[in-house]
Amino acid sequence: MKKNYIVSEIFNNQSLLFYLKDIGYSAGMLRGLRQGEYYRVNGKSHRLIDAVYTGDKIDIDFPEKEPTLKPNGNLKIEIAYEDEDILVFDKPDDILVHPAAKGFDDALGNYFAFLHPDITFRPLGRLDRHTTGLCLIAKNRLTAGQLNHKIKKEYIALAEGVFAEDEGTVNAAIIRVPGSVISRTVDPKGQSAITKFKVLERYENHTLLKLKLETGRTHQIRVHMAYLGHPLAGDDLYGGHKNIMLRQALHCQKIIIFNKNEEITVTAKTPPDLLFCLNSLKITP
Repeated sequence: MKKNYIVSEIFNNQSLLFYLKDIGYSAGMLRGLRQGEYYRVNGKSHRLIDAVYTGDKIDIDFPEKEPTLKPNGNLKIEIAYEDEDILVFDKPDDILVHPAAKGFDDALGNYFAFLHPDITFRPLGRLDRHTTGLCLIAKNRLTAGQLNHKIKKEYIALAEGVFAEDEGTVNAAIIRVPGSVISRTVDPKGQSAITKFKVLERYENHTLLKLKLETGRTHQIRVHMAYLGHPLAGDDLYGGHKNIMLRQALHCQKIIIFNKNEEITVTAKTPPDLLFCLNSLKITP
């Protein structure tokens, strides 16, 4: 990872350490800089505690870890957005973000390794195998650290039953079901989990929702909707039925990313199976 910076006036006579912290270098990255001295100021060695001045040129050459995923160019997954720092995939159904085990090469990470063989795969958040939509990848350690709390996601989901309220918030802690490696449930002893929902459309026996997460727990939307008595259509793990959808009807439709003082909004089309399902629900019997 090579980065170059010019010190602006507001950082004049501040320490190099203060400057790097302010622009998003994590404590772990700063420890790595101390140990490896992968930086120069105006082409010369410089201690992190020493000051930098307006116009100084800072060069960072931080070695990345060697990519470990096997490249697979046969997956052909749509790229919704890409720049020098990030890539956003529009993930289809029935594909994992990471390979299921060593030796597998059919995951999102394997396609990323094909596109960028010299870059470590760093997904910022994950989608379940049967959840579709936008998945954000950071192309370097700095971007991963900087974007950690600067991402907002919006989902759409088709829930069973008809919601009485137009919008609401579910604040219910989530824990893994004892004895299971997959299932989660609401439990006060679990981790805090907050989901906001808004009704987009009501059907005879279903409700289309827009959802925003304030936390990112495993299966959070699926668990919270089941907790309300409205499991997602197709989500038989949490009490849903497969009569109109063969997978959980959940799609990450929008990501808002705040990077380098810029707001980037990426959207994804509704996937064909969910779109077909919604259209069929609009037809009056």
